[in-house]
Amino acid sequence: MLKVGDKAPLFEAKDQNGNIVRLEDLLKEGKKIVLYFYPKDDTPGCTKQACNLRDHYQELLNAGYLVVGVSVDDEVSHRKFIEKYQLPFPLISDTQQKLVETYGVWKEKNMYGKKYWGTVRTTFIIHPDGTIERIIKRPKTEEHAEEILKGEK
Repeated sequence: MLKVGDKAPLFEAKDQNGNIVRLEDLLKEGKKIVLYFYPKDDTPGCTKQACNLRDHYQELLNAGYLVVGVSVDDEVSHRKFIEKYQLPFPLISDTQQKLVETYGVWKEKNMYGKKYWGTVRTTFIIHPDGTIERIIKRPKTEEHAEEILKGEK
């Protein structure tokens, strides 16, 4: 598992529109990157989390953050999710599970006694120098932006 102070693994992946998103390009903007991993588009918890980030998006921008979501859903699913909830930030499609594995958030889960593999909700705050500044494990879906911003105070 990655830890605070580690260099964030570089990645190259497609967003909801098929555009290539590279961590090194995001870092060039000189802002902190909120790289948030979530289990699935348009599910109750993931929708609450995305909408919380949407509702506080301007505050996050003003505090110097760029927000990028990641799930193993495909580009079409991401586009529908963004359109349905007017999400102002990109969502990366990780259908091959490369990012979730690299960032250590692809784990065996257990629901009602059934075991399966999935994404553990986790957010990495990446400093513009490329190091992991903070890791928020299992963020509160309805208070996620506040959790990010509170780390600045």
